[in-house]
Amino acid sequence: MKTGFKIILFVLALGFMVSTRQPVKAQCAQCAATVETNTQRGGNAARGLNNGILFLLGAPYLVAAAGGYLWYKKYRRKNIDISVRKEKLHLN
Repeated sequence: MKTGFKIILFVLALGFMVSTRQPVKAQCAQCAATVETNTQRGGNAARGLNNGILFLLGAPYLVAAAGGYLWYKKYRRKNIDISVRKEKLHLN
């Protein structure tokens, strides 16, 4: 019952966040004005700005993926043979 409640709560919260989103301007006024002016004059500053944003967006994911790969390679289980004695265990 608790798992079903958590799933319903998560779906409701996700639906609320998606339905109440508001558009925002993520650039400072100076950057937005420079890019807008450059684009109107036929420049390609907007393309460079978009590529820079994508680069900055992807960098943390690449670092996390590399760390995960290294962790997997270092700590994964190897083919280990565990030999257990076949004696009875006396707890008393």
